[in-house]
Amino acid sequence: MKSVASTMTILCITLGLTMMGCMGCNVETSKENAGGGADGDGLSGEIAIDGSSTVYPVSSAVAEEFQKLHPEVSVIVNSSGTGGGFKSFARGETAISDASRPVKPEEAEACKEAGIEFTELSVAIDGLTVMVNPENDWCDALTVGQLKSIWEKGSKVKKWKDLNPEWPDHEIDLYGPDTDSGTYDYFVEEICGEGGSRSDYTASADDNILVVGIAESKYALGYFGYAYYIENKDKLKAIGVSPTDKLEDAVVPTDETVESGEYTPLSRPLFIYVSHKALERPEVAAFVDFYLESGQQYVKEVGYVSLKESVVEEMKARVDAAKNGGEESTDEEHAEE
Repeated sequence: MKSVASTMTILCITLGLTMMGCMGCNVETSKENAGGGADGDGLSGEIAIDGSSTVYPVSSAVAEEFQKLHPEVSVIVNSSGTGGGFKSFARGETAISDASRPVKPEEAEACKEAGIEFTELSVAIDGLTVMVNPENDWCDALTVGQLKSIWEKGSKVKKWKDLNPEWPDHEIDLYGPDTDSGTYDYFVEEICGEGGSRSDYTASADDNILVVGIAESKYALGYFGYAYYIENKDKLKAIGVSPTDKLEDAVVPTDETVESGEYTPLSRPLFIYVSHKALERPEVAAFVDFYLESGQQYVKEVGYVSLKESVVEEMKARVDAAKNGGEESTDEEHAEE
């Protein structure tokens, strides 16, 4: 009997160890599957993005959805402004640079000197929006000429009545992007001209600070990207902009007027710039493909105007050419301008 009992004990111990071993195998298998991403493609790594605060909401939304599909890929999106983004890009610190204006010749040259080739991709259309406080019941529109007189360097316009004697005898509280912003560059180029912009205004790289400033001052006037206006339209009042000297020609930014170009001269494309070297990494290539394939739905969600399908297809072709080493990078094109 003792022999039978001993045999049964040994069998139980052996069976228990075998079951524990199988459980261990299952745990290891689960870990391996989890490490391969949600679709088991094995993508992993880190993708660094920096640049425009205007493009930031789009890239952040795309990054969030991409990481759900590929949990082993970390996509870090920052917003130091278009100029700040290109500086990081030229130092090789980022794979992608968000931009609310085309790369400047000197920025393209810095990339060239660092051996960084890149491809420019349009991702959305923005209508740079001019806003006042909702309590402002005297100004519904301004001409480009009036905007220039307010924002140009050396401006003599201090109070609302300087624009119209019937308007309040109160200083205009001005809010706008800082000098590292592509939005600032675009506005200065289109509105102020070669003379540049005045500097005595509340400047910030954080559009949310500008939103709060305008929302809290009855006499405020400011500008930034359309998406941030849409997100905060209950706190702000967008005004029309007239490209002529007649206020009746003013157009208010909407999806339709921005896409058609009727809202002029403040409609503009938004970009991402992709490093060719970074594009050789599978996770970066997959992210860029996802950005172009699915990004337009997030463009709409954050408040910008989506691209036409023909433009999206053209951007995909650029990426394919870059992957195959056949893309003529835009750094040389811009450097020659």
